[in-house]
Amino acid sequence: MPKRVLQGVVTSDANAKTVTVLVERRFTHPVLKKTIRRSKKYRAHDEQNTFRIGDVVRIQECAPKSKSKRWEVVIA
Repeated sequence: MPKRVLQGVVTSDANAKTVTVLVERRFTHPVLKKTIRRSKKYRAHDEQNTFRIGDVVRIQECAPKSKSKRWEVVIA
């Protein structure tokens, strides 16, 4: 099964080798037919500490790296 890849904006880089990424998705409400924005934060592994707040990054699923990290930043 392929790994999921999401795109988002880095909102925090305070921790070592970790970034927090805000991923936003848009969809049409089934009844109201209105576009709705939902967002979720993911903690992702950043081995070289290269990404800073405001960077647009792609993250992909990986094996658990720690208690809260299940994603890693894709170097592209």
